[in-house]
Order: sequence, then C-alpha cells, then structure tokens
Amino acid sequence: MAQSFSWWGKEIQRGTPVVVKMENPNNWSMVELQSPSDDDFLLTKGEKVKNKNAKQLTWVLLLKAHKAAGCLTSIASALFSLGSVIHRRIATGRTDSSTVNSRFYICIKVFLWLSLILLGFEIAAYYKGWHFSASEFQIQGLYTLANPLAVKGVFDSLYSMWVLIRVEYLAPPLQLLANVCIVLFLIQSLDRLILCLGCFWIKIKNIRPVLKEGPVDLEAGNGGGYYPMVLVQIPMCNEKEVYQQSIAAVCSLEWPKSKLLIQILDDSDDSMTQTLIKEEVHKWQKDGANIVYRHRVIREGYKAGNLKSAMNCSYVKDYEFVTIFDADFQPSPDFLKRTVPYFKDNEDLGLVQARWSFVNKEENLLTRLQLINLAFHFEVEQQVNGIFLNFFGFNGTAGVWRIKALEGSGGWLERTTVEDMDIAVRAHLHGWKFIFLNDVECHCELPESYEAYRKQQHRWHSGPMQLFRLCLPAIIESNISIWKKGNLIFLFFLLRKLILPFYSFTLFCIILPMTMFIPEATLPTWVVCYIPATMSFLNILPAPKSFPFVVPYLLFENTMSVTKFNAMISGLFQLGSAYEWVVTKKSGRSSEGDLSLLVEEKPKHQRGISEPNLGDLKEEIKKKERKSSRKKKKKHNRIYTKELALAFLLLTASVRSLLSAQGIHFYFLLFQGISFLLVGLDLIGEQVD
Repeated sequence: MAQSFSWWGKEIQRGTPVVVKMENPNNWSMVELQSPSDDDFLLTKGEKVKNKNAKQLTWVLLLKAHKAAGCLTSIASALFSLGSVIHRRIATGRTDSSTVNSRFYICIKVFLWLSLILLGFEIAAYYKGWHFSASEFQIQGLYTLANPLAVKGVFDSLYSMWVLIRVEYLAPPLQLLANVCIVLFLIQSLDRLILCLGCFWIKIKNIRPVLKEGPVDLEAGNGGGYYPMVLVQIPMCNEKEVYQQSIAAVCSLEWPKSKLLIQILDDSDDSMTQTLIKEEVHKWQKDGANIVYRHRVIREGYKAGNLKSAMNCSYVKDYEFVTIFDADFQPSPDFLKRTVPYFKDNEDLGLVQARWSFVNKEENLLTRLQLINLAFHFEVEQQVNGIFLNFFGFNGTAGVWRIKALEGSGGWLERTTVEDMDIAVRAHLHGWKFIFLNDVECHCELPESYEAYRKQQHRWHSGPMQLFRLCLPAIIESNISIWKKGNLIFLFFLLRKLILPFYSFTLFCIILPMTMFIPEATLPTWVVCYIPATMSFLNILPAPKSFPFVVPYLLFENTMSVTKFNAMISGLFQLGSAYEWVVTKKSGRSSEGDLSLLVEEKPKHQRGISEPNLGDLKEEIKKKERKSSRKKKKKHNRIYTKELALAFLLLTASVRSLLSAQGIHFYFLLFQGISFLLVGLDLIGEQVD
C-alpha cells in the first residue's frame, strides 16, 4: 500500500485500500473496498504517474470477478428454479376437456396458427428487403408492385399481392373495429373518471348516510332502543372449512335474543359435513342461542332456491328484517346495531349494504390483485351510486333487507346465477331505496387459487347478461323515471357489464396483435399505454398500499378479460356454461385472532350429551382423511389452454413488431404475453387440492 507522510507527521493514505478476510485458502471474502481517489489519477507538476502495485490490482480484479460470478450464479439459480417450477406445473397440470373442445378456444387457435404462418412470411420478406412501414407506404405504388412484370421472383410477387390485399380489404374493417373499440374505451374511461370524481367529492364534503332521529318509545323496553325482529340466514353448501367460525360470529351478534333468529341453511350433499354442522348448531342451542338448522331434501336453484325455501317457513312472517351472510363471512358483534337503525322512520328504504374486508388480502399475488378491484368496487362504485342514486347491485351477503321489500319485489328467483343482482334490480323498479355503509365492514375470504377465482368471475359476468335479457322488457315498461331507466340499461348493464369485457378482450388481445401483421391499421400509443395506465392508477387509489402492483394489475386485468368475455358471451346467448355454478373454495381463515376464545367463553357443555358423538365423528373424519391422503398425495394445477394459446399469439405478434420497430407496442405485447403464459401455466395463486 502506497503511503506518504506530511510535514506535521500524520499518515496520509493513498491508493486503493483493500481488506481481505481469509479464513482458509478456499474460503475468502471482501470486507471493504474503497474506490481510487482522484489524486491517484492526477499528474502534478514534476510528479510522475504513480505505479500501481501489481498484487493490489490483482486482488481488486479477483474480488470484482468473484462478485460478478456470484451475481451470475444467483441469476442462473433463480432461472433454474423457475424452470423447474414450470416443468413441475406442466407435468402435474390437468387440462379441462370442455375448454379444449369449446368454439372459443378453436377460434383462438385459428388466430394463433395464422399469426405463426404470417410471422414466417414477414420474416422472409424482411430479409428480402421489404422494410417499408405504413407511414412510408403509398397506395399508388401497390399496383406497380403487384404487376408480375414489374416484380422479379415468385416470393416478391406473392408478398406484393398480400400487401395489396391487406391494404384494400383487411385494413379498413380492422381499423373500423379498432376505432369502435377505442370509442367504447374512452366512454368507459370517462365513466370511471366521473365515479372517481364523485368519490372525491364525497370525501371532501364528508357525505354519508344519516340516521333519522325519531321519538324515543320508552314503553317499548330495551332502554328505548330500536330493536325490531331480525332473521339471520347463512346459506352454505359443503362449507366444512368455514362453518364453525361463521356460526360463532353470528351467534355473538349483540341483539336481544328474543328479537333474533338464526337460520343455518345447509345445502350440503356430503353426509359428514351435514353431521358436523348439525353438531355445531346443537352446541350453540345448548348455549342459549336462538338458532335452527335446515336442510333441503330437493336441492334446486342453488343459493336462490335455498333462500326461497327458507323464506317460506311459517315463522318468517313474525320478522321484519332479514340479514344474509355467506358461509365465509364473519360480522362484528355490533353489525346489526350499526345497520338496522337506518330503517327506523325510513319506510322507503329496502336494503342496507355493508362493505367487505378481507382476512387473506396479503396471502399471495392473486389476492393482492383482487383487493384492488374490490376496493374500487366498494369504495367508489357502491358508495357513489348509493349516495347519488340510492341504487346499486346487492352483493349477495353482508346486507340487511326489509322483508316487505323482498317479498313485494317478487322474492328470490332461480332464473339466473346472480340472484342478488336480480332482486336488487326488481326492488329498484318497485321504488325501494338502498343505502351503502362504507364504514361498516364484514370480514370474509378472497379466493386463493386461480381456478376458484376464475369460476367465481365466470358466474359474476355470465349472470348479469342472463339478467339483462330477462329484465329489459320490465325496465322499459316500469314506472320509474327515464333517467333511471337510462342508468339501468346503459350504465349498469351495457357499459359496466357488457362493453367493459368486450373492448378489453377485443382491443388488447385480438386487434392489437392483428395490427402487427396488418400494419396499415394502427392503434395510437395513448390507447396502448397512457389511457390504460391512467385507469389503472385510478383503480388503485382506494387501495394505496397496492401501488407497487399497478403494472401486474394492468396486465392481469387484460388476462382476465378472456374469462370475462367468454362468460359475457355465454350469458348473453345462453350457451352451455351460462348456468354453471361452482361454490368458491374456502380456506377457513379467521378474521379475529381470538375467535376460538370467543367460543370458549361460552358455557361448557355437560359431558355425555353431545361430546361422545362428536368425538366418534372426528375419529371417523380422521380415518376418512387418512384414506383420501393415500389416494391424493400431491396438489395439482390446471393448464388453461385459452390463456396459453393467447400467450403465444401475443408473443408472436411482439416478434413481428420488432420488424417494424413499433416501440411501446412491442413491450406491451411482450409483457402481456408473459402474463398470459404465467396464468396459463397456473403460476399465480395457490394450487388446487
């Protein structure tokens, strides 16, 4: 190490100090490395260039090489692990035979094969000198190029004819379709912007539903409070993962027991699950809860049929309100005290809806992306429509209905897979008003596997189209105002339920890749990049902690447009999967850390009544689980053929975009194709048991 001493005797360090820790010759590491100072490279008057120590430079180079090799090794190991995960997923993946044989998938495959053929054709043309782009193209020169006498070679003649065909016959209709989708995109974006401005106005003005203060009836008991008769219903079907916590939560509601009845509406077809739920209900009955168990012999109509059957009980006429919770929902003890009082002295009010909160919102990437969508749905859509229109779609759970409004609107109908939206629309047509409470939350679960989320989204986007076909005549003939009819038809149904999945899939998954092979039809950069990015930013505002996921959210939403578009088409035209209903898989996560303590606070049961039966039952369940574990040792994932076909279509189009230097289009197609690939291999979310 080069050193020098100043006139006051202190040591001045020069050069590049290196401290190397060597435990043994084969195991060494760098502790500190200081970069050379500027003085090491300066030439002063009368001073020669400093000679570097050869050993010092050797050590520095060795350390830097070791650091680079370690970085490359980590990258290689990460790629290797990713490759092994993909290989394992493909090896254990299962495809859906109904998807493989569907018309929608066949159409996507046709587009894929055409794109591969055209890509090979375009690459060959590129290397033969056909480098012009649409901006440099002159239509007058086409006929000269297409003239066999003017063009030498068979390939050049064929390619010039292809250019002529796409300019005259393919580009105009494709550009027209693109322009239509762009207009729909702008209209939907404007609607989204107006909703956000409405939410912003609500926040600034602190607008919220107000309780009506009526005279206090001291003779009614209960300290003059408002405690009407309330019926609580929990419809469930084979919900063995969540039945205990949901029953415990509703049995802990703070409401006079004489004014509250809980119905457990079990549609399970598994005898073991039925017995477990019966035992749980029996326990709470022993603790003094006013709770009953119901099981249908004829299980028709899914959830709507279950609720309709329960409302036909003779004792329901004694109750004024009904509260519905899905099996995974866990309301707070004061839920009824914070919702039911809004009905007091408000005879036009038919529904009070609470928002959802999620106990597993940070479980994986899939649940984080779902949180963005649902936070916007409740914070913006439901709140704005509730404040300014007194109408929104009932969410099917965590809501309190006035039974008079429910029955006066026709009750539960089994004609669609969105019975909650059906009853909400019919109640709105009968003049009932709705209130949304953004500050009242009810804990629930998000689907943790892509398979469960996909089936849920299929039902949520197929059902509204079924309902639209059925309700359109009733909406037109109803006595509500014209602007309310317009809101129902054009905003509630067409714009947010039909146009959104249509343009999202058509514009970004079909038209955009096609414009790469037919460059005479173009999509502006602001359509591909700036507007989608702005809309994603607006969507993520109600969940600011999710901001780091804005790019994955944008790509994932476009990926989900395939499922939503397919569901929308099947519901609109009543195709085979329109009435598909699959109960969303639950994991049984608790909303409260001390939910088990909540159950333990109840009085203990006497021995010899239900404990022996329950013990025998648990032993039987363990035997059954051991037997099933021998049959199914591994989890598996699904291979989604539609998503994979679109992944290769988009990646093929991204390669084509390189030939014409499309810029932002290439990056969008590349990352969107990778997104489809990850989803198609089921690399997002949990695997399915």
